[in-house]
Amino acid sequence: MSDGAGRAGRRLPPVRPERAADRRQLGYVGAVERPLSLWERLYGYAWLRRLFILVVLAVAWELYARWINNPLMLPSFSEVVGALYEETVHGPLIDRTFTTIQVLLIGYSLGLTLAAVLTTLAVSTRLGNDVLSTLTAMFNPLPAIALLPLALLWFGLGIPSLVFVIVHSVVWAVALNTHTGFMSVSQTQRMAGQNYGLRGIRYVVLLLIPAAFPSILAGLKIGWAFAWRTLIAAELVFGVSSRSGGLGWYIFENRNQLLTANVFAGLLMVIIIGLLVESVIFRTLEKHTVQKWGMQN
Repeated sequence: MSDGAGRAGRRLPPVRPERAADRRQLGYVGAVERPLSLWERLYGYAWLRRLFILVVLAVAWELYARWINNPLMLPSFSEVVGALYEETVHGPLIDRTFTTIQVLLIGYSLGLTLAAVLTTLAVSTRLGNDVLSTLTAMFNPLPAIALLPLALLWFGLGIPSLVFVIVHSVVWAVALNTHTGFMSVSQTQRMAGQNYGLRGIRYVVLLLIPAAFPSILAGLKIGWAFAWRTLIAAELVFGVSSRSGGLGWYIFENRNQLLTANVFAGLLMVIIIGLLVESVIFRTLEKHTVQKWGMQN
């Protein structure tokens, strides 16, 4: 049989007719081409989502406080906001807040400085590494507030005692996270920096810190949280000087006078400062460092 006859006797597969779809009849294809609804556009803003959560919590607080109807135990959210306004405008809350922030900045700065020195020594020498590892294992599990009685004996009733416990709460958390970040830097980056002649402080500042900055930033956040909680707890025990202190002492005084709304106003001020520091300072730092460098989504 010839080739032509073989092809004629063979059954060819069916051919599906071509079909061209009109895009205008299909409408929007995929989620990318579809315009976002108003809800989807609003949901894309992180600050709006967080604000919605705060509003839900405030409404739940207001409803529950009105339901139990006991202002001494739990004042309503509206009463606390009114007390916060009165104590801020006409009361001592602003002065107490500035006093607390001043002490916090002093202790936090000293803690960061000491953590930087210890970490630099740890990555520069073997003995420094052993010193940091030993001290971190000894003092990091020790609560800073547990050192308050010793601080009172050594430094008296005043700012130095508060600064001492703040430094203890900051230095080990920051040093541990920073050292862990330094140790996680790849050998390729280390050798590249050494080939460029980086040694000592220049090696730490120009190579290790940028490469380990996500861990360093995490340490800064943890150190800030520890310092803030430690300071408020210490001020609940004693003021900055005698019977004049910051937010913690303000909360303690109003608790003794059974002014529960003012107590909640002081707690609300503590929360507001914490949210501002996290949302403004650390978010801005993240945006201009690790997110800009492509190290964090």
